[in-house]
Amino acid sequence: MREFVDRLARQSPARLALGVFGSVIAVFTALLSTSFATASGERAPFVDALFTATSAVCVTGLVTVPTGTYWSAAGQVVILVAIKVGGLGVMTLASLLGMAVSRRIGLTQRLLVSSETKMTRLGEVGSLVRVVIVTSTLFEVAIALVLIPRFHALDESWGQATWHGVFYAISAFNNAGFIPTAYGLTPYGSDWLILLPIIIGVFVGSLGFPVILDVMRRVRSPRRWNLHSKLTLVASGSLVAFGTVLVAAFEWNNVKTFAPLDWPGTILASLFAGVMPRSGGFSTVDINDMHQSTWLLNDALMFVGGGSASTAGGIKVTTLAVMLLAILAEARGDKDVEAFGRRIPREALQVAIAVSLVSATFILAACLVLLAVTDWTLDVVLFEVISAFATCGLSTGVTADLPDTGKYVLVFMMFIGRTGTMTFAAALALRSRRRVIRLPEERPIIG
Repeated sequence: MREFVDRLARQSPARLALGVFGSVIAVFTALLSTSFATASGERAPFVDALFTATSAVCVTGLVTVPTGTYWSAAGQVVILVAIKVGGLGVMTLASLLGMAVSRRIGLTQRLLVSSETKMTRLGEVGSLVRVVIVTSTLFEVAIALVLIPRFHALDESWGQATWHGVFYAISAFNNAGFIPTAYGLTPYGSDWLILLPIIIGVFVGSLGFPVILDVMRRVRSPRRWNLHSKLTLVASGSLVAFGTVLVAAFEWNNVKTFAPLDWPGTILASLFAGVMPRSGGFSTVDINDMHQSTWLLNDALMFVGGGSASTAGGIKVTTLAVMLLAILAEARGDKDVEAFGRRIPREALQVAIAVSLVSATFILAACLVLLAVTDWTLDVVLFEVISAFATCGLSTGVTADLPDTGKYVLVFMMFIGRTGTMTFAAALALRSRRRVIRLPEERPIIG
């Protein structure tokens, strides 16, 4: 087994990672297909068990059945474990398999983790898996310790408050968007002690472990942060501010969403709605009640997503940042793309463009299929497909009404959105073909 894993890791690291990730989804699908996983005691239909398991492992949050009422306590624990496992990352998961087989991390497994975390010193990767688990657990515990007393103060028993606090903490940090109750976060739309820890958990989780570790190691010297961390933090902060301001502008006078709130509540609701499309997936208002302009804004934010090697989905903020910097350099007439005193190689721009175009192609294909098998309008279909691909979890509430064909389409989109862009980018980055003879250069007309 060890030789098989090592050989597969050398030949195709992406195939190994996808195989492990698919196997994990299969295990949790089997667990959710048992009678003890449902509140009624009846076996869940295979498509619903598969959809829920994929959504949990891919930390998405889309559901075809209500989590708080359809699944039993045991089923909800299975979902929570799936979220925790999925949040560790595809390549980290593959490395854990290598550890279980060989009881150590070899060079091939180190390369696997290194490809996701963008770390250059392979000697650091040996402890990275443990650091990822410990760091994520500490953040989740901190969030839970804030939420549990607040839930208890809102007339919940200590047992119920503990369960809700732990569930929301893990779901928030891993950007999963699952809720353990039928009413979700709607009753807490103006409660800072409930929503603010969830906002912080989602934002930190969306940064990615390379950024978290880099900031923690050099917290007192931001100038020494690497380029990836700086780009991720600046782009993430800008998108949060951009989304918050626009959501507030679009929904301020909407009587179905923000208009009944006082101004502190509106600020909190706007901040919450500005952060969640970046892969958090929680909501305090009904998405159907929002304006179409807010839907389109959410589509854009979900498509971008969070940071690389994070629990968030999308094409990633560094992909957007590199393309924007390239546009700025072209407008200035600069030959090099530069940021924070560093030059970004042209290969990074090529990968960013490829990832964006491939992602948009997948979304287009899925939209065409759903439009063919349903009578939904394009705005609804586009919202659901982007939410699935970006592993966000925001929904207009129509996912449960999908035919089985549509559910399988979204399952595929969640899986490819969580694993495909990362492995595709890694595969492109590893491809480097040397050519002795270069063809003569000729520039076509662009635009």
